[in-house]
Amino acid sequence: MDDRDESAPTQSRAVQSDPGKSGLPSRHTTVGPERAPHRSFLYAMGLSAREIAQPFVGVVTTWNEAAPCNISLSRQAQVVKKGVAAAGGTPREFTTITVTDGIAMGHAGMKASLVSREVIADSVELSVRGHCYDALVGLAGCDKTLPGLMMAMLRLNVPSVFLYGGSILPGRFRGKDVTVLDVFEAVGANAAGTMSDADLAELETVACPSAGSCGGQYTANSMAYVSEAIGLALPGSASTPAPYESRDRFADASGRAVMALLKRGLRPRDIVTRQALENAAAVVAATGGSTNAALHLPAMAHEAGIAFDIFDVAAVFRRTPLIADLKPGGRYLAKDVHEIGGVPVVLKALLDGGFLHGECLTVTGRTLAENLESVLLPDHQDVVHPTTRPLSPTGGLVGLSGNLAPEGAIVKVAGLRRLAFSGPARVFDREEDAFAAVMQRRYHAGEVLVIRYEGPRGGPGMREMLSTTSAIYGQGMGEDVALITDGRFSGATRGLCVGHVGPEAAVGGPIALIEDGDVIEIDAERGTLSLRIDPAVLAARRERWQPRRHAFQSGALWRYAQTVGSAGKGAVTHPGAAAEEHVYADI
Repeated sequence: MDDRDESAPTQSRAVQSDPGKSGLPSRHTTVGPERAPHRSFLYAMGLSAREIAQPFVGVVTTWNEAAPCNISLSRQAQVVKKGVAAAGGTPREFTTITVTDGIAMGHAGMKASLVSREVIADSVELSVRGHCYDALVGLAGCDKTLPGLMMAMLRLNVPSVFLYGGSILPGRFRGKDVTVLDVFEAVGANAAGTMSDADLAELETVACPSAGSCGGQYTANSMAYVSEAIGLALPGSASTPAPYESRDRFADASGRAVMALLKRGLRPRDIVTRQALENAAAVVAATGGSTNAALHLPAMAHEAGIAFDIFDVAAVFRRTPLIADLKPGGRYLAKDVHEIGGVPVVLKALLDGGFLHGECLTVTGRTLAENLESVLLPDHQDVVHPTTRPLSPTGGLVGLSGNLAPEGAIVKVAGLRRLAFSGPARVFDREEDAFAAVMQRRYHAGEVLVIRYEGPRGGPGMREMLSTTSAIYGQGMGEDVALITDGRFSGATRGLCVGHVGPEAAVGGPIALIEDGDVIEIDAERGTLSLRIDPAVLAARRERWQPRRHAFQSGALWRYAQTVGSAGKGAVTHPGAAAEEHVYADI
């Protein structure tokens, strides 16, 4: 007779009155005579009475076969589960969705991308609530999966550890490192006649040689760095590339760490404070990261009941120096940061310069400063600079406001030579029209391209514009035009591209009132975005303006459009922790 058959009756009675489950959510599914049917399901899956009596730890991944970003997560999750079990927990694996931007980019599929962040957070919440898990380890790879899982952790507020799946290795083309951004830009070069069809075909086959998320400081890596800076991930876990099996030590350690948090009672909202959010914004600025951080950090703060909007993020961006020379504005990739010591090296440089709150708690149970005590910024490398010798005295991202963006906007300036731009508008009411105009060269140097009705509500879904911006760069026009939108830009975007313009066109924001030829002024040094127009003319246009009906009048995109808020506050879809009367962790 097997061990379970011998012990189940006696141990089952122990489970019925197990004092070790006191205060844990899983007591609602495992303790007491009335939970015998629930336990029968657990026995059916091979659990022993001992395992049923232990804390239940959800191990959630965004694994799928959509793209290389998430393909290695399932394997890593198995190691996390071993770590949980070794530390006295019972892991319960489940998955949630992914919309991979590299595949969704440049067509209507991108409307699903930002919406997927909310679906991820909601689905994890529902899975954990429904099955009464006591703690959570989340593994993610793609752009929206990282904030989506961290938002769920903050919403549920059970002890949680986040683990990034790791970045892709660089491809090699004609003797240099390349990423998928090079392929996007090559599309524009091909259209301009400066790259042959054969060269484009060769590049696309070598640009992405392994599992992992895009290798530059695009959104996935930016949010991975955030996971360490904000304290939800173990030190060093964000920078080891996905194909390296050395990631297993972080996976095992994450499983053990969540059990230590559970025993200590340390929860995500104890870790993610206002100061921790400022740390997260600082690491994005210091590395020339993605403008999407100005969308995701307010959304994460919202889940914790902390007011932290696009202007708060921008204030940190402005006071933080740019110290990491990373693509798309710089020269290096995530793999290069790993080889000099990883994210802790960036954090230590910022801490030594006085740009981080070292007293913030982390999932190690220690403070950020304590985690970094033995870390040194290596000599004889130029990937990460000390703050005394920055690449720029202010961060790689800048917040803007003005009569064209009363609710704010955001622009990435890392690597840009031109920080101010003034020119006539060329207006498009959807990305497809702008992309077609660019591919057909129906635009001119000195113009400001406006892409509107692509905001959270108007899109719906707030699409990224990487295909359009990359085509412009591929045509050699990246510094000769500017682009503004109430949509978003990929973390891989470069050029003077202003996103998150609010209020969006769909709700009658000033961007809806622009006409071809209007002069738009962008000044990233002063932080302004203005429409040079007589106020009376603008008022007359506002009187004539009528809302537009988008084409998505049913399904998930319709539902999202009914509930989503402004980009400046994170494009969130529910009232957040400030309004809650019940926290899942305390059921």
